[in-house]
Amino acid sequence: MITVNQPRNGDAELRMRYSVGSLGLTPARGQEDVLPRIAHLPLDPEEYALLRDRAISVGGSDRFHDVLSTFPTPAGETPPGFRVETQLNSDGLLEADLVRDIGFGRNSARRPTRTIFSADSANPYEVAPVAGLLGNLTCNPGIVYDLFINNPEANVGHRFSTLEEVMTELGRVLGPGCDVSVELENPFDPDFDHILAEIEPYEKILSPYRLVVKVPHTGPVNGENVSELLTGSGRLSSSYLKPATEDAFRSHNLALRLREHGYRVNYTLMFEPHQAALALQARPYFINSFVRHRLMQTGRIAQLVSAFRQTGEISHLKELRAYLISTDHLPENANTELVEVLQYSENLIKYRHYDDAEGSDGLDTLRHELRLLKQCNLPDTRVIVCSMEGPHNYPDIDKLATEPEFADVIDRLVITAEPSYLARFTSASHVVSYQRRFMAAAATATRPGVRLNA
Repeated sequence: MITVNQPRNGDAELRMRYSVGSLGLTPARGQEDVLPRIAHLPLDPEEYALLRDRAISVGGSDRFHDVLSTFPTPAGETPPGFRVETQLNSDGLLEADLVRDIGFGRNSARRPTRTIFSADSANPYEVAPVAGLLGNLTCNPGIVYDLFINNPEANVGHRFSTLEEVMTELGRVLGPGCDVSVELENPFDPDFDHILAEIEPYEKILSPYRLVVKVPHTGPVNGENVSELLTGSGRLSSSYLKPATEDAFRSHNLALRLREHGYRVNYTLMFEPHQAALALQARPYFINSFVRHRLMQTGRIAQLVSAFRQTGEISHLKELRAYLISTDHLPENANTELVEVLQYSENLIKYRHYDDAEGSDGLDTLRHELRLLKQCNLPDTRVIVCSMEGPHNYPDIDKLATEPEFADVIDRLVITAEPSYLARFTSASHVVSYQRRFMAAAATATRPGVRLNA
């Protein structure tokens, strides 16, 4: 195909554009449907020259056909959530493959923005209005039951009664282009076969192409002391800073083992920058950056430290110690000296960059994770920024996505929140003002003599 571009200055530019269809290849036997699905794929001049001389026929890989079997797609198209890759075999066959990539829509077209949106919900009714915009959905069995199935206001008419019914409906609503991250119920289960058995129903419902297994970081918590979180004060008796080595890396090893079994892993509960590099050793598909509670906690800690520095009143340090215990920074029965409490808090504020541009918006962990993704050897790994609320979290993330430093890695950023939270940022007050004017004008034009209140 020849395209002539005529710029405004009058200088014409002659450019050749090539596609797979322009090679004039014949379909391999029994694979006549492949070429129409990939004929539009562009080729640069070097690729075109090489394939013109060496390629003989076109076909699809086993996975290409399996994807189309799993997600029936109209003739001449490929499903969303996959990019087309080709390789030239020694026999002259140009073989097309469909590779899972939520950065792509239907027919291997890129999504409108490099940043991908996700939602935290297990409510099909809540997900439906935003389904076409999403690349991932995050839910877990607790959310399915507590917030949807057993909630009569959400589960209208009690239409859904089982986990399988909900997941099937979510898969239908979302379509093939959206991953679904489902969290393990018990990451402490010593029997790995039990964990695989838990995953199996989700895999059957969603297919391996959409299922992502969500593994939570467990830190100092293990199968024996987890009961402390569920009884009494709910506080862990030991410090999060002093985990047993085996406990600290349990979730890393679980993520690795699931990866070895072919599962993509959403490795979650990343709060601090120093967690990220070690989390990446588990070869996750997603890592996470939690925003809301961490920023709120830092603000309260900074407030109490400032109050003590200004007044010298010990009561502020005692209140600070109590707050650090209530938020699991300090173990309940440690009776940490107040001077240690102050030192811990000031180090935390400094590390989190609370008083400078790097972290005053609470996004220092996210910035660090994006920098790590630039240099790691995991090209398909993305970071999900999550746990947002209030008027500033999303707008601050939206601004970060335009920072020049992250231009080469922003396609690995996923923004997730409840659909209702994202919905508030689709609009502005001026929309209401302009709609009032437009509709008033329209009403007057269509019904002379009728005027809406301005």
